Amino acid sequence: VAFEPLYSGVSGEMENPLSDKVSVNNPADLSIIVGYFIMVIGVGIWSMFRTKRGTVGGYFLAGRSMTWWPVGASLFASNIGSGHFVGLAGTGAASGIAVGGFEWNALFIVLLLGWLFVPVYLTAGVITMPQYLKKRFGGSRISLYLSVISLFLYIFTKISVDMFSGAVFIQQALGWNIYVAVITLLLITALYTVTGGLAALMYTDTFQTFVIIAVPLFSLSLQAFAEVGGYSALVVKYSSAIPSNFSSMDPRRYNISPDCYTPRPDAFSLLRDPTTGDLPWPGVVFGIAIVGGWYWCTDQVIVQRCLAARSLTHVKAGCIMCGYLKLLPMFLMVFPGMISRVLYPDEVGCVVPEVCKRVCGTEVGCSNIAYPKLVVSVMPNGLRGLMLAVMLAALMSSLASIFNSSSTLFTMDIWTRIRPQAAERELIIVGRINGMIFWVLCIVAISICWIPVVQAAQSGQLFDYIQSVSSYLAPPIASVFLLAVFVKRVNEMGAFWGLIGGLLMGLCRMLPEFWFGTGSCIFPSNCPFLVCGIHYLHFGIILFFCTSVLVLLVSYCSMPIDDQHLYRLVFSLRHSKEERKDLDWEQEEKGRRARREAAERMRENDNRDAQEQDTPEAPEKLPDISEDPVWKYTVDSNALIMMAVAVFMWGYYA
Repeated sequence: VAFEPLYSGVSGEMENPLSDKVSVNNPADLSIIVGYFIMVIGVGIWSMFRTKRGTVGGYFLAGRSMTWWPVGASLFASNIGSGHFVGLAGTGAASGIAVGGFEWNALFIVLLLGWLFVPVYLTAGVITMPQYLKKRFGGSRISLYLSVISLFLYIFTKISVDMFSGAVFIQQALGWNIYVAVITLLLITALYTVTGGLAALMYTDTFQTFVIIAVPLFSLSLQAFAEVGGYSALVVKYSSAIPSNFSSMDPRRYNISPDCYTPRPDAFSLLRDPTTGDLPWPGVVFGIAIVGGWYWCTDQVIVQRCLAARSLTHVKAGCIMCGYLKLLPMFLMVFPGMISRVLYPDEVGCVVPEVCKRVCGTEVGCSNIAYPKLVVSVMPNGLRGLMLAVMLAALMSSLASIFNSSSTLFTMDIWTRIRPQAAERELIIVGRINGMIFWVLCIVAISICWIPVVQAAQSGQLFDYIQSVSSYLAPPIASVFLLAVFVKRVNEMGAFWGLIGGLLMGLCRMLPEFWFGTGSCIFPSNCPFLVCGIHYLHFGIILFFCTSVLVLLVSYCSMPIDDQHLYRLVFSLRHSKEERKDLDWEQEEKGRRARREAAERMRENDNRDAQEQDTPEAPEKLPDISEDPVWKYTVDSNALIMMAVAVFMWGYYA
């Protein structure tokens, strides 16, 4: 794969795609990369001794001892993977700044996480999100469904995407074999994740957040704007960033409309036409909020970091820090992607299928190479290696977060069903072995097989692929969690059938789209308009409201849940001091009986081991969500300031 011009004159002959290729193979770059790995491993080893890892709470929640700054940094680093660098820059190169709305929408949603959802999760005394639904509704089918669908989403929207985007960058910069490079990184990531637990993960995330922000901001972004002539020059030049090699194609084979290679006239607008816009404004305002509500307020990867904080005030402060950091991707990724198209229109803006195949390996477009193309072409020796270290940091921090949270879901929600008498020590061992063997070998293998689909979906625009799959599967989960936290009347039957109905609706859209393909500007999809004609963000809105109506309808047609089962499980009862009788007490009693039997069998050999046969449950003393008034008003005022900044940025670019 190379970035050099591939068509020569009007003859249309292909030039050697590997000629004069810039690669990271000099001592300065390699020294930077090796130094980065040494620092990451050092931080991971140091953090392993910061907290106790011998208990479930210590391993999966870092002993609930994290302060606000590692919480905020870990939230940001877990969210910003290599898929963001490649995906945001690629969509920015293809269509402009509207994709930045996905990032700036998070400034509001992350406040909902800290102020509305986390207080309920804390008072519920849970470790995982399926555990919360089990306590809230009782039974096991909803929590099992959420565990399975969460792991499914990790594979198809996170692991495979990060692996593909990291592979694109590594192959361009180093010339390594894609799969060998990625699997090596995965093994290193899994090593410090499995051995150190969440504490090691959050401290390494803090270090890598600094790398992810500082290096692109003070090296690539400034250099890129200097190359293009500044922001004003970018506004002028982007509209004329048209590839020249489309004129040499055979007109009998293709009939390329100018819309396929001409930049959009609304490229510098966040809010676009509701019918003709590639990201219509109703979808940007409401659809992104729904998908963001699922991701930021109910996803295990994100919520687990907040549950590790030492107090609710630290949770809120960490959310504010993450919100401010989410302002940066527009300037670190989206604008550099647009600059890359201005500087290299023939490669980044490629439209001829044969050319695109040679440039980036897919015929639908090459916008995904915008960011790595800019790095290997603009950055000097040393800084080029530093930018590769940034990509490695983003890839490893995102994958490490997924490994840890996936292991938590498997151990606490699936293994405890298989082995209800499992001791705390057993669960920690299962969590570690599962993280190393099951996820690295099984899940990663599935993700590798899915990479060709990721590569070709949504006209080759990686970020659109992520958001489209999320829009088909996540809105029912967001709906059920929102109603579970804020509407006492919702019961298990309503929530379950809402999830199943929403899943079927989402699959009715997602499966035909994958079957027919999303197509491209040159090769439109044959998927019927009735099925695939609605924009995926608009579909997410419809799916959310249909699921909500179904949940409420079924709930109000069946028996309500008594308040004695809801104390500290819904927002309106979060401060209740009444004793709660869990709906799943029968299953808990069965587990206790199994543990007693196991203890009796082991008492003859080791009385101490017998005493450890208690399933790791939430401690009797519930987490305190009270706040010091001074710090409470401090974080509240900072939240208002951050929202004001967000409103200004939205208004300026709307």
